[in-house]
Amino acid sequence: MTMLLLNPFRGTNEGWQAALQDAVDGLEVRIWPDVGNPDDIEYIMIGRIDLAELPALPNLKLMVSLYAGVEGLLANPNLPGAPLVKAEPMTGDSSLTEYAVTHVLRHHRNLPAYAAQQARHEWKGLPHKRAAERTVGFLGYGLLSKPMADLLTYMNFNVIAWARTPKPDAPIDVFHGPGGFDDFLAAAEIAVNMLPLTTDTEGILNAAAFAKMPEGAAVINLGRGAHVIDADLIAALDTGHLAAATLDVTSPEPLPPESPLWDHAQVTIMPHVARRPNISDSLPLIVENMRRVNDGAPLQQLVDRDTGY
Repeated sequence: MTMLLLNPFRGTNEGWQAALQDAVDGLEVRIWPDVGNPDDIEYIMIGRIDLAELPALPNLKLMVSLYAGVEGLLANPNLPGAPLVKAEPMTGDSSLTEYAVTHVLRHHRNLPAYAAQQARHEWKGLPHKRAAERTVGFLGYGLLSKPMADLLTYMNFNVIAWARTPKPDAPIDVFHGPGGFDDFLAAAEIAVNMLPLTTDTEGILNAAAFAKMPEGAAVINLGRGAHVIDADLIAALDTGHLAAATLDVTSPEPLPPESPLWDHAQVTIMPHVARRPNISDSLPLIVENMRRVNDGAPLQQLVDRDTGY
C-alpha cells in the first residue's frame, strides 16, 4: 500500500510523509520524484506538478487534490482516470472563515472608505447600518461557505446564498439556478464569491450582475479571478454604483504591475492568502477516503468531472 506525494504546497513533504504513515498502518509514502515501481502506487496526493511527468500508474485507486478549486486539474489531459477527491475539512476551513468574516466586517463598517478619507486627511463620520439591517450574500453554498454563513447569522446579519441547485434544508434563504440569480443579486449588499470556476461561472460577476446589485454594494472575491470581469468592476466602482471590492484572487496571478486594479481607491488587493490550512486539518478526510475506496464505500468530496467541482 503506497502513496505518492506530488509536491504538496500545504506543509512539507516530510511532514505529510510522517503524518500519513503514522495514521495508516502499513502505508508507504514516497516523495516525488522517487516513484519507485509505478505498479506499487495506489494513491497520489496532488500539489504543484506537471502531470505530464507522471508515469502510468496501473493500480491507482484514488487521487487527492490539495486545491480547493480543481478546474486546472480537470482541464489537464494528463490527469489519470482514478476517482479524484478534495481534502477540505468537513467542518469547513477556519482560516478561510476568519478571512471572509474579516472582510465582510470591513465593508459593513465602511473601513475602505475611511482609509481613503485618511489618505485625504479627511475626518468625516459616515452613516452605517446595524448588522440586522445588512444582507450578506454568498455565491456558492458549499462546505466552505456554510461556516461563514453560520457565523454571520450568529452576528445578526441577514445572510442569503445562491447555488446551482436547491438547498431545501438550509437554515438561510438559498436562491438557486439561473431563475434565482437576479433576485439574489438584488438583495446582496455585500456579495462574497465562493463559486467553483466552471464554464458556467466564468465571468459571472460582470456589468449585468453589478447593475442588479443594490447601490453602494460591495464585492468580495474568494473564488477565482476569472469569475470577475475587471473592466466591468472598475466601471461599476467609478460610477458609484458599487462602493468597494476586495479581491483575494485575480486573473492572472500575480496581478500584473500595470493593472488598474492596483491603484483604484475602492479596490483592496490581497495576494491569494485567504486560506492557511495545515496537515492536521486535511489528514482525517484523506485517511477516511482511503478507507472508503478500499471498502467500496461512497467517497467524501468526490469531484464530479461533469459539473467541474
